Amino acid sequence: MPQQRHVFLYALIACVGLVAMALYFQHVKGLEPCPLCIFQRVAVIATGVVMLLGFVHNPFSHFGRAVYGALTVLSAGTGLAIAGRQVWLQHLPADQVPECGPGLDYMLEVFPLQDVVEKVLRGSGECAEVQWVFLGLSMPEWMLGVFGAFVLLGLYLMLVRD
Repeated sequence: MPQQRHVFLYALIACVGLVAMALYFQHVKGLEPCPLCIFQRVAVIATGVVMLLGFVHNPFSHFGRAVYGALTVLSAGTGLAIAGRQVWLQHLPADQVPECGPGLDYMLEVFPLQDVVEKVLRGSGECAEVQWVFLGLSMPEWMLGVFGAFVLLGLYLMLVRD
């Protein structure tokens, strides 16, 4: 197994890079994130926090690595599900796309958190809009691959022994 500390560090750098790219697209390119995009950012940040803790802790036991692996699977798996939901929304026929809803800021001010999460995960019209494409894939489609890679990394940390 590669030195585990390096694995945590490289994954942390990837998470920081992903958040930086998201902020670049938002503040420089002017692409406003939809609520599902914001939830995906939270999943990337959560995965990054797990990687930071793993880097700082540097567990030597298989159990310690397995705990960080499970936390990685949990955070990245959540992001994978959210990205999958957005990809599904983006591929709906135009007549089946839900109507646009209120912004996330407004919902957080007005509704209880549980209702906000439910409404966001149902998705809305702005989440179905494709604003950016690279090599034929939209941003959520790219994030499916990224979160899938993080889930595989978490499984690797959980299952591989020295």
